[in-house]
Amino acid sequence: MAKADKSKKMEKAKRGTLMLLAVFLMGSAAVRIALEAGPAIAREVAELQSDTPNEQAGPMTRQAVPDSAEMQAMLAAFKKREAMLDEREAEIEDRMKALEIADEAIEKKLTDLQQAEQKLLATLALADGAAEADVTTLTSVYEQMKPKDAAALFEEMDPSFAAGFLARMRPDAAAGIMAGLSPEAAYTISVVLAGRNGEVPKE
Repeated sequence: MAKADKSKKMEKAKRGTLMLLAVFLMGSAAVRIALEAGPAIAREVAELQSDTPNEQAGPMTRQAVPDSAEMQAMLAAFKKREAMLDEREAEIEDRMKALEIADEAIEKKLTDLQQAEQKLLATLALADGAAEADVTTLTSVYEQMKPKDAAALFEEMDPSFAAGFLARMRPDAAAGIMAGLSPEAAYTISVVLAGRNGEVPKE
């Protein structure tokens, strides 16, 4: 009985030792796995954090915030554009001033032309008045001349010119002059007088 109990105790001790060894081995394995897996996991997490966010945010950051050279180029482009706009505005102002000067010159020219036209009309009116006065005076002179002497002058005149004077004379004076003309001259002047009267409107 004592031997059996002793052998049982020894078996239990062996089992306990084996269990303890198994626990130590499992713990050692777990520690090794943890030691090896920890850095690997840390590296993977670091790579994920360094690669994915930086790849996505890096270009966006570079695009959103231009560097110094790009800023200088943009400023230079803006200044050049501003200078071109200023130059264009100055050209437009110069053209507007030139147009204003041209308009003023044209208006002055038109005013001068209107004044010249008025003066010319006045001069023509004076000339017409003077001519009319001269014709009236000559008509009166021919009327006071002897019919024979007046007829000699009218014989040498152009028929249209002579007809104009005769049309202004008193009928008796005109008849005396016509009586002193040659038949040819009297006929021609009569035709001119008839033609002038024919052109007068009837209504």
